[in-house]
Amino acid sequence: MAEPPRTGPALRAWLALTHLAGPVARRHLRARLARGKEDPDRWHEKRGVPSAARPEGPLVWLHAVGVGEVLALPGLARALMEERPGLSVLVTSSSRTSAEALAPNLPAGAIHQFLPLDIPRWRRRFLDHWRPDLSVWAERDLWPGFLADLSRRGIPTALVNARMDAASARGKARARGLFADLYARFALIETQDAATARHIAGFGVPESRIAVTGSLKTAAAPLADRPERAAVAAALAGRRLWLAASTHPAEEPAVAEAHRRVLAADPAACLILAPRDPAAAPAAAATLARGGIDAEVLPPSNLPPRPAQALVVARIGQMGLWYRLAPVAFVGGSLDATGGHNPWEPARLDCAILHGPEVRNFAADYAALHAAGAAREVRDAAALAAAVLDPATLAMRPRAAALAEANAALPREMARRLLALIEPGR
Repeated sequence: MAEPPRTGPALRAWLALTHLAGPVARRHLRARLARGKEDPDRWHEKRGVPSAARPEGPLVWLHAVGVGEVLALPGLARALMEERPGLSVLVTSSSRTSAEALAPNLPAGAIHQFLPLDIPRWRRRFLDHWRPDLSVWAERDLWPGFLADLSRRGIPTALVNARMDAASARGKARARGLFADLYARFALIETQDAATARHIAGFGVPESRIAVTGSLKTAAAPLADRPERAAVAAALAGRRLWLAASTHPAEEPAVAEAHRRVLAADPAACLILAPRDPAAAPAAAATLARGGIDAEVLPPSNLPPRPAQALVVARIGQMGLWYRLAPVAFVGGSLDATGGHNPWEPARLDCAILHGPEVRNFAADYAALHAAGAAREVRDAAALAAAVLDPATLAMRPRAAALAEANAALPREMARRLLALIEPGR
């Protein structure tokens, strides 16, 4: 950067508070551990205590927070390692579920750790151990203390896959000084869309540092397969399968009603229901039962214990199996106020994509899928059932897969731009 970024009053106040927050943060972590929200074998990582050695040589650190955001990173990690042999990649996330989802999808050699809370001693311990040559933050999760420390250490930082809608921009504008200081610390910002680029530029970031490159999720590698796929496929052979993925409690009664209608037309049909929160599997099964559906929560083997009318997924990291087996997938969070979930995971695995009307989180993505005839909107249970039963729905499968494949070069192109921050002249 041409000049050191400023540290205004809001950022100075945040940094001062983090010096006082250690005792509260420790109590918070222990309370989460007691509730099963933290991994008992790895929770010390959130205090900056590493559970892995730092490899020799250059290291790039990637961070994202939610499951969807984290699952966009394995393809980028792989591209970085292929572009620069000998480079190590560290991926951090915040939640136990994101770590479980990431584990089977990380490329060989990449390392996962939990991001420490934003406490000075814990940040220092983390950065002293990992000594990243480049720090890359994804989407929206910004930790002020970390960004200030990275800046002080002269470690270049980038923000990729950035997304900021108008409501988020208005919220950040209320802390304009803080966010202006944070965005100023990024040497490169790559956004999913032009609106995000405009919002970030509004915080004083020079346009020369901002580029609209599209969503990294469109180019994410296919989710990892499961070794039991052949056995599960054999157990379900001959049945019409459809998947309701990443569903929320408010929309699951509509899914139950849709499946009741599907069963009226095809009594052998089987619904695979995968709640967004796997811990909610028993509650989701109960919702199906109240809708008159014979439902069974799947065991860890994923092998159906009996020929139930619906099977409920109870563990994270299973979607690579079910997207491969089910030809039709309803992507949840779209019949309630959530705003939709990632459609590219099913697209990469040859699924016909159905969704509700609430998809603001992926508006551009769904618009592209619709323009290619690769997705179908359903507004209620009757429309969802009709789409599942309609033979024309299956014609969307190759269109979705082709559109996803067209974006496959994005991670490699992004990797080259990121590596140029530590290898000028690439």
